[in-house]
Amino acid sequence: MKRWLKMAAGAAAITLATAGCAGSGSGDSTNSSAPASNGSLTVWLMTGTAPESLTNSLHKEFEDAHPGVKVKYEIQQWNGIQQKLTTALASDNPPDVIELGNTQTPAFANQGVLADLTSSVGDFNGAQWLQGLKASGEFDGKTYGVPFYAANREVIYRKDMFEQAGITATPKTRAEWLDAITKLKAKFGSDPEFQALYQPGQNWYELLSFIWDEGGDIAQANGKSFKATLDSAQAKAGLEFYKQLTDASGTKAPKDADEATPQQAGIYGAGKVAMMIGVPGEADTAAKTDPKIKEKSGAFAIPGKTADKSAPVFLGGSNLVIPANSKNAAAAKDYVKLFSTPKYQTELAKAGYVPGTSTDVSALDANPLTKVMAEASKNGRAVPTSPKWGDVESGQNPIKDMLTAYLTGTKTLDQATADANAALDKLIGG
Repeated sequence: MKRWLKMAAGAAAITLATAGCAGSGSGDSTNSSAPASNGSLTVWLMTGTAPESLTNSLHKEFEDAHPGVKVKYEIQQWNGIQQKLTTALASDNPPDVIELGNTQTPAFANQGVLADLTSSVGDFNGAQWLQGLKASGEFDGKTYGVPFYAANREVIYRKDMFEQAGITATPKTRAEWLDAITKLKAKFGSDPEFQALYQPGQNWYELLSFIWDEGGDIAQANGKSFKATLDSAQAKAGLEFYKQLTDASGTKAPKDADEATPQQAGIYGAGKVAMMIGVPGEADTAAKTDPKIKEKSGAFAIPGKTADKSAPVFLGGSNLVIPANSKNAAAAKDYVKLFSTPKYQTELAKAGYVPGTSTDVSALDANPLTKVMAEASKNGRAVPTSPKWGDVESGQNPIKDMLTAYLTGTKTLDQATADANAALDKLIGG
């Protein structure tokens, strides 16, 4: 998850700017002026997250409402953050507010090092929370994380190529998507380097969209643990469509690597690819190869089985948490409360993020790519809130192995899903 978060944060920071709600957003929510016991409030946010203009304004407003309290703001790097967080959260004097990746939150909640915020959800504009991210801050029926921001994938495409291929409307269904690929290959397929869709074999976040669209999931809650469901009929159907799309795409991407190996944005930017599935900021990365690629690019949501709604998307992002051992819990809550207001959520939206505590995504409309992302996020989900999920992403990911095995024909559909299901159960089933 760390790699996805890093990509999402960097992508959103490169794009433009994202939103929130409860009260007026003018800072009135901090009038309780809860003191900090040592005269300072330590805040850890990750690099590339909140724009400096936002944090400067936020901290001034917070300090003005809390005389004698200074915000000690520290930007953290992704590299090595897991161990640093583990050490800090177990100490007697941790930071007071911390940004956690949405897949990290359940693990630390399970360790008992995060404050239970269930009774304060309303104070943090809980009625406006992004539902897909909300679930990632919950564990064992309680809330430990306040949604901060999210980003999700969409189909980024070459408008000029679509027009030349006679495609007059962006696809709304899987069938229309496959038809567009056929038309693109008919128009440009004489070029041996052309790819209608760059489709890496191990883009498992994309696979989740197809599994969820079939009504399935990769795991279901089983008390405090989870039961893998990759061998369900719905999950198999999602995997089958992934293969159908890959086979039709004309992709030259490796079947044993994900979208970061090699970086797909650079390949898209080279001009021989009509579509890729990624976050909006990848168009900015592609522009490093071809500065004109952004003006040639549009976006549409990942198509669903039917035209009435797009496929569900995986939400990568972060939560804000308060350590259980914070000496300044009341002031920390005031800080998160202020961050959750429309004023600062809108500033996040302007930076290209989907806001965590607001349903107002209008600030993302200025960029057609972030506008599509924001709309798709309403049908967004997170991975299972297992405290062991980090082991899935940091180790030998069974879902990636399943994709490669099935796409290459090493295993049948039933063999690939059964083996992946057993491996996933070993990781998160206990």
